[in-house]
Amino acid sequence: MKNSKIIILFTLLLAMDIFAPGISQEPAEKMVLDLKGAVDYAIDFNKTLKNSRMEVEKSRKSIWEAIAQGLPQVDGTMDYMSYFNYEMEFNFGIDGTPDFTDQQLLDAYSQTQSIFPFYTPNDVAMLAANSFYEGQLQAMLPPTAILLSDQSTAKLQVSQLIFSGQYIAGIQTAKLAQKISEQNLEFSELNIKELVINSYYLVLITEESLAILDQNLANLEETLVQTETMFRTGMAEQTDVDQIRITVNQLINAKNSLSRNVELNYNLLRFQLGLEANVEIELSDDLGFLFTGTQPEEALSVPFSIENNITYQMMKTQEEINKKLLDLEQWNYAPTIAGFYNYNAKILTSGFDMNPNHLVGLQMSLPIFSSGMRKARVDQARIDYNMAQTNRSIMEDQLKLQEKQYKYNLQSSLENYYTQQENVEVAQRVYDSYLRKFEQGMASSLDLTQANSNYLDAESNYLTAMMDVMNAKLALDKLMNKL
Repeated sequence: MKNSKIIILFTLLLAMDIFAPGISQEPAEKMVLDLKGAVDYAIDFNKTLKNSRMEVEKSRKSIWEAIAQGLPQVDGTMDYMSYFNYEMEFNFGIDGTPDFTDQQLLDAYSQTQSIFPFYTPNDVAMLAANSFYEGQLQAMLPPTAILLSDQSTAKLQVSQLIFSGQYIAGIQTAKLAQKISEQNLEFSELNIKELVINSYYLVLITEESLAILDQNLANLEETLVQTETMFRTGMAEQTDVDQIRITVNQLINAKNSLSRNVELNYNLLRFQLGLEANVEIELSDDLGFLFTGTQPEEALSVPFSIENNITYQMMKTQEEINKKLLDLEQWNYAPTIAGFYNYNAKILTSGFDMNPNHLVGLQMSLPIFSSGMRKARVDQARIDYNMAQTNRSIMEDQLKLQEKQYKYNLQSSLENYYTQQENVEVAQRVYDSYLRKFEQGMASSLDLTQANSNYLDAESNYLTAMMDVMNAKLALDKLMNKL
C-alpha cells in the first residue's frame, strides 16, 4: 500500500513537470498497481466496505447503550401549575362531649324510653350528645377556606438498576452482535479481495488475448501483402487474396471488440477499487508470474480447517446469539430490583403543600402469572437455538463437500490447462507448416486460414484454461480464508 502511494505521488509530480505552468490543462492521474497493491487499495477505499465498517462502529455504540441501561439514570423535570385562585373549604369538628343538664338528660331518656324501651341511660346520653354536637357544630366552628396560589416545582430523580438478569443477558447479546458485525466486515473484505483478484486476472488475460491477436493480425497482414504480390506475378489466384483478406477483416473486428472488453474490465476494476472512471490504471504484474505464484498443485494437498472458514465462524456466532436470546427469555421469570432518589425543589408553593423535598425508595418487579406467555416465548427461543445448531451442522457438511468439489475443480482445470498448453504448441507448428507450404504454393489459402483459425482457438482455449485454474485456486483460497 505504501509503495502504491509513492508511485501515485511520483506519477503526479512527473505529470506536473511535463505541462508548463502557464497551461491550464490538468494532468491525468495514473496508478501503477501490482496485485497486492490493488487488493490493499480496495480494502482501504472500496465504498461497500465503508458501510460495513460503519456497521461495526454502530454495533460498538449499541454495546454501550446496553451497558448504560444499568448505570445511574438522572432525570430532571420542572412544572408550573395555576389553580386560578381556587379556595379549598374545610369544616372542622370538636373533641369531647358537650355538657348537658340533668333535666335535659332526663327528658331525653324519657322520650327515648317511650320509643326504645331497651335503651339504657348511657345510650340515651350519647345520642343526645351526638345530636347536640351535630346541631351546634356550625354555630361553634364556621367553615375554613384555604386559597390555593400558583405552584412551581423542580424535580431531580436519580435511579439505579440493582439487579436484572435480562440486563446481563442483554449486554452479552450486544457483544455477540458486535462480533458478528466484525465477522460480516471480514466476510465483505474477503468478497472484495476475491472480486479484485478475479478482475485483475481478467484484465491480464484479456490483454494477453489482445496481444496474441495483434501479433497474429500483423503476421496475417504480412501474408496478405505477400499473397497480393504473388497474385500480381501469377503465382497465386484472386481467391487466395480474397480468402486471406476476409480473415484479416474478421481479425480486425475481433481486435476492436476485444479492445473494448479490455476497457470494460478496467472499468470494473476501477469500481471495485473505489476509483473514479477517469483514473488511468497500469497493472505491473505479469500473467505468467501470477500463475506460477498461485502454486495450484500444492493447494491440492493442503488440509481444510473448517474453523478458519469465515462463513462457519458467522454461523457459530449466530448460534451463540440464539443461546443468549434463550437466556434472555428465561430471565423473564426473575425479579427486577431498582432504587431511586427524588429531590423536589419548591420554587412557588400554594397555601396547602404536602409534598416532601426528599424521597428514597426501592422497587421490585416480580413476575407472577402470565397465562403461559413467558413459557411460550422461552419455548420459541429454545426452538430457534436448536435450529441454529442444526444450521451449523448443515453448514459443516456443505463446507466439507465444497472443499472436495473445489479441489476436484482445481484438479480438472489443471489437467485441461496442460492439455491446452500442448495444443497451442501443436497448433503453432501446424500453422507455421501451412504458412511455409502456402508460400511455396503447396497449400491453399483455405488451408492456411483454417490453420490460423485453429491456432487462435488453441490460444483462446489455453488462456481460458489458465483462467480456470486461477479461479479454481482463488475459490479454494477463499474457502480456506487465505486470500
